[in-house]
Amino acid sequence: MIYIPIVGAFLDAVGTFLNKKIAVRKDVGHREFLIYGFLAIVVVCLPLIYFSWYVHPLAKRNLNVAIFALVVLFSFFANYLTFFALKHKNLSKLESIRMTLPLLTILIAFLFSFFFDYYKNERNYYILFFAFVASVTLVAANIKKEHFYFGKYSLAALAGNFFYALELVISKFILPFYDPLSFYFIRCLLIFLVSFLVFRNKLSDVDNKSIFLFVSAAIFWVGYRVLLYYGYGIFGIVFTTTVFILSPVLVYILSAMFLKEKITKRQIFSSVVIVLCILGLVFIFVWGLNKD
Repeated sequence: MIYIPIVGAFLDAVGTFLNKKIAVRKDVGHREFLIYGFLAIVVVCLPLIYFSWYVHPLAKRNLNVAIFALVVLFSFFANYLTFFALKHKNLSKLESIRMTLPLLTILIAFLFSFFFDYYKNERNYYILFFAFVASVTLVAANIKKEHFYFGKYSLAALAGNFFYALELVISKFILPFYDPLSFYFIRCLLIFLVSFLVFRNKLSDVDNKSIFLFVSAAIFWVGYRVLLYYGYGIFGIVFTTTVFILSPVLVYILSAMFLKEKITKRQIFSSVVIVLCILGLVFIFVWGLNKD
């Protein structure tokens, strides 16, 4: 089962790489990104939903519907703010800000563990040690002196990360009532409908290459989110998020190979630390199984 978040990290890395390709296209703004991006995900999900559709009757309770509405709202703002910043700021600085997402997710899940019994397994201090070391190392490896200046686009990216983290953490409340693919399909369909209602009059056409990139990215995002949700159910948010920190390491490699971006010594060092932390988590997981 440990392979689930590792494969998910690879899918996340490729999806992120494709999003970087989409971001530099002149025909794609934040409105087009939201509408065409989520439409592509819905289309990719459709053939698969027939085989995996599952929604528990308890999902229709008022509280669970309200939580789902918050997930959609937070995700809408997260995607809008992130791509808004991505189109107006250099990628290197925003990539550094994006690296705060795992740390924010881990911190919010840890805080929730003090207020909600459902999150009490997120307070395993052995796992938290490796989680904080890996996530802080990731941020430290990508931050530079000039990154401490926060303009409106940097703040938009940081706010987007916060909404992403909040969305991911509160999703755990209602994930047991859905098959992971069904949950992701409904989430993305609702975000697409909200985005279309808000931006339909300001939407521009995109060319065939952009459509191809949207569909390609959607394939990887579907696989990534399904495995992420499975990971939350099996391992918990903190464990899964930490293993998924392997994704930026893979993004370094892909960016160096295909975008000719230079990998710094700090990034190499942080990659080694992150891999060691993930190996530590695997050891804890295997040791826990043997102990049981």
